[in-house]
Amino acid sequence: MNAHAIAVAELDLQIERFLGWLAKEKRSPKSTVETYARVLTELRAFLASRGLPLDARALSLASLRAFLAHVHDGAAAATTARKISTLRSFGRYLLRQGEVKANVAAQLKTPKVPRPLPHFLTVDEAFRVVEAPAEDLHREDALRARDTALLELLYGAGLRVSELAGLRLEALDLAQQRVRVLGKGQKERLAPFGGPAKVALEGWIEERASVHERRGAKAPTDKLFLGQRGTELTVRQVQNIVRRYGALGAGRGDLHPHALRHTCATHLLDAGADLRGIQELLGHASLSTTQRYTHVTIDRLMAVYDKAHPLARASKAVRAANDDQ
Repeated sequence: MNAHAIAVAELDLQIERFLGWLAKEKRSPKSTVETYARVLTELRAFLASRGLPLDARALSLASLRAFLAHVHDGAAAATTARKISTLRSFGRYLLRQGEVKANVAAQLKTPKVPRPLPHFLTVDEAFRVVEAPAEDLHREDALRARDTALLELLYGAGLRVSELAGLRLEALDLAQQRVRVLGKGQKERLAPFGGPAKVALEGWIEERASVHERRGAKAPTDKLFLGQRGTELTVRQVQNIVRRYGALGAGRGDLHPHALRHTCATHLLDAGADLRGIQELLGHASLSTTQRYTHVTIDRLMAVYDKAHPLARASKAVRAANDDQ
């Protein structure tokens, strides 16, 4: 085996070990592992095309910058930021393993990525969406019960769509009104839910057995939510259900499950809930993620102030008078 072949094999092994660590030890979502794999495959192809050493130990800041310039090609800042995040994670792993002496990717500058404020519903809109299945006469009773319970949990407990689709029967504690959720990084948390969600879930549990029987000879499933044929409900199906009732209840045919999660957090914050408590409820690893909702509520507060406060109205009148002069 020549030196070049050894170098190629070494880089492949380094990437393979990193991806294996992500999946098995860090328990990263499959989508994250796949994203990292694509970026590192691009890096490998770039190094090969330039005749550069195919070994992570030979990576330099210049070669990484050249790679990013090569793959940028008008890409959005968020895309470039994700690639840099992958390179940094790869470098940190190699450094911990003692395969490199420094993480050169740590010196890469991440472009500023604008973070749009979360979309959310008003309280009235949220209630109309959650109650919409009861008026959906085109659905059979069992599926109306399922859809109501599903929407109650998305809005009432602030679950991610993947978390809801992955819920198992054993995770549900109706007596204590809470559900055990497996979140990002395979981290478990207990998410409480209210009385309406409990009633809706009890209604769905009564109907679930008849829906489960539609699986026929297939092996039984312990998933909480099932599709029309008794199969496990997929993320895509949950998204379709939310869009259906977003349109029926609030005229929002583009409604996404994550908007219900945002709505849950925003309404809790408006009602005076503690930011740390909301962080725990939603399973945010960083408080900075939860703090995004404070911007939403502050913007709404300012809008109300400008519309209703006497001082705000007076200042507007003064400005209007000055403009007329």
